[in-house]
Amino acid sequence: MQRIYLDNSATTKVDPRVVEEMLPYFSDNYGNPSSLHTLGREAKDAIDSARGRIAACLNASPDEIVFTGSGTEANNFALKGVAFANRQKGNHIIVSRIEHDSILNPCRWLKDQRFEIEYLPVQKDGLVEVDELKKRIKKETVLVSIMHANNEVGTIEPVEAIGAACRERGVYFHTDACQSFGKIIFDPHRQQIDLATINAHKIYGPKGVGALFIRKGVKISSWQQGGGQEMGLRSATENIPAIMGFAKAVELCFLEFEKEDERLRRLRDKIIDHILEQMPSAYLNGSRERRLSNNVNIGFYGLEGEAITLQLKLDEMGIFVSTGSACSSNGSDHKASHVLSSLGLDPIQARGALRISLGRYNTEEEVDRFLEVLPKAIAGLKSIASVLV
Repeated sequence: MQRIYLDNSATTKVDPRVVEEMLPYFSDNYGNPSSLHTLGREAKDAIDSARGRIAACLNASPDEIVFTGSGTEANNFALKGVAFANRQKGNHIIVSRIEHDSILNPCRWLKDQRFEIEYLPVQKDGLVEVDELKKRIKKETVLVSIMHANNEVGTIEPVEAIGAACRERGVYFHTDACQSFGKIIFDPHRQQIDLATINAHKIYGPKGVGALFIRKGVKISSWQQGGGQEMGLRSATENIPAIMGFAKAVELCFLEFEKEDERLRRLRDKIIDHILEQMPSAYLNGSRERRLSNNVNIGFYGLEGEAITLQLKLDEMGIFVSTGSACSSNGSDHKASHVLSSLGLDPIQARGALRISLGRYNTEEEVDRFLEVLPKAIAGLKSIASVLV
């Protein structure tokens, strides 16, 4: 059976060119970068090179890039490190209601540490209202964290306007850019972003490595202590093969950006147009215009309660999609999506969207196959009424 992977927002296949970059650092250049001998110095030089390559793609300085073990770790580092380093100024943090769990759960923990967490609502298309954000910033606000693009519905937030609003009020702005990085031209200095989270496995790199961009001058505390690696900000022996693969993955995304962006947009729009035209019960979640080039999030009126069944039927046909964020799908209970609920969908609708996310290795033939089998997978599903909002 042909296997078609349409869940690239969850993770991506590692590019063979990335694997090639990583291989020497498993068995040949295997030194510990903290060691003083030749193998250690060579390992440190490799990390410094990778840091510089990633920084160049961000129009940043190498010492503004701190490697982490994941995007989740980088998000925790940003929130907790800024919160505690600036507690003397205030304890107020603003995040949007549609953030990833790696932002929302650290915020719940920070609330237990007596920080005040304010959740900014979004509009029906998932966009933050910058004027509403401005109203909520106060003298005790130390950090605003709003993702660059949503991992479920693909909405791209106006980060440049948010950055300007925060800079004007003297508040740090962090953005989780794990879904957008490599898909949108990203310049944190121009966009007045103080901290930005990125990772490798969403851009055809290895799992288990991420980074936090920290603008020079940002007051932040280290969140884990040890040997003082990463300029004293993130102690742990560096994962050199993953870091080298990360750098290669970043370079490839930026070198091939224009051609790939155009190709993905065409395939994305083909899926959206076909489903909305051919299936009267279908509706699109998120902004049509301000949307990631690879993201489609579709619901079907009356069938939302059967989303998992639909996913499994597609799986049986060799097509792999998701019903939301992979990080929120580990439990046995299929809960309503907090993202879809925040867009104003009713409780049944919020449980029932299909996320189709395209990637570098998807072809038009695969898209055509998906569009061919989708009606067959939907046929026979049990209708559960939903309310049009």
